[in-house]
Amino acid sequence: MSTVIIILAVLAGVIGIAGSILPGLPGPPVSWAGLLILYLWGHGTNGAGEPMTTSFLLIWLAVTILVCIIDYVVPAYFTRVTGGSKAAGRGAIIGLIVGMLVPPVGIILGTLAGAFLAEFLVSRKDGWQSTKSAVGALLGFLFGTGIKLIASGLMMYHIIIFIK
Repeated sequence: MSTVIIILAVLAGVIGIAGSILPGLPGPPVSWAGLLILYLWGHGTNGAGEPMTTSFLLIWLAVTILVCIIDYVVPAYFTRVTGGSKAAGRGAIIGLIVGMLVPPVGIILGTLAGAFLAEFLVSRKDGWQSTKSAVGALLGFLFGTGIKLIASGLMMYHIIIFIK
């Protein structure tokens, strides 16, 4: 049973890292579930023999919630700051989903193209303003992805540390 728990926790950490990059998978919450698995089944001791504390787990839960909120707010904020409309944000999401067919380049180009086309065709903005909005949408996506990747990577580090 102990080996199964460890495998589940590590698998959750790996899926969490992948989910930080791939849309549709909740990266940080899955990574946090890996920490929770270790905590609940008593595998939470680090190299010094100190157990994983409830406070540690709750702090990482708060970080996970904060990162998830930031991931939803930041792309829209970056798009708005660069003069983009709601259409640009929606276009970026559609482009991102279509771009998943050719990862990772498709994800980046899809986000850019989707935001640009939505601004240009739906909001009827000129080429320069559409480009600015597309870059803002892409920067927001990259920032959100980076924050999720850092959080999930750190949780994976702690999963490894806390395996007996």
